[in-house]
Amino acid sequence: MAQPFETIEVTSHTVACDGGGGALGHPRVWLEIGGKHAVDCPYCGRRFVLKAEAAADH
Repeated sequence: MAQPFETIEVTSHTVACDGGGGALGHPRVWLEIGGKHAVDCPYCGRRFVLKAEAAADH
């Protein structure tokens, strides 16, 4: 399994990804972090991971 492009810790179960880089990014997509406490962007491969305190609140 390939490693994610970048891992970003977040505190919300809903995140937006636009690939960064302004015009060099991708269309903004909204992603929902589910039971695995992480979600990967289907466009750029960024991985969004819930911080431990946010995962405990769920």
